[in-house]
Amino acid sequence: MIENLDPKQAWAVLRENPAAVLIDVRTAIEHGFVGHPPHAIHVAWKEFPGMQLNTGFVEQVRQHAPDKAAPVLLLCRSGVRSVDAAKALEADGYQHLINILEGFEGPLDENKHRGTVGGWRYHGLPWQQS
Repeated sequence: MIENLDPKQAWAVLRENPAAVLIDVRTAIEHGFVGHPPHAIHVAWKEFPGMQLNTGFVEQVRQHAPDKAAPVLLLCRSGVRSVDAAKALEADGYQHLINILEGFEGPLDENKHRGTVGGWRYHGLPWQQS
């Protein structure tokens, strides 16, 4: 089963459960330049050029999250890619998957800008840039 939590709920899980692992499934550019939560492990679901599927995604996550019973939280830009990534991990036997709703930047607002109506940064949670 894949659980959906908002960014504040996800942050609480990370603070309260030392076994929890946060996987940032965005591209390397998004992770580095847009920013990411502290200790987020970058494993792209899709990558440039062409936003091609990372065929090694599940194996790469296994290296960082070998315990398939521990919580694995998945973060993308707006909460869409992370759902697909969670489904792939669920098929591999991961038991406690958490999709972070709104993602890091949140949905587009009326001016087609992100970060003004939702997302990890919008909620004032810790983040950093490379």
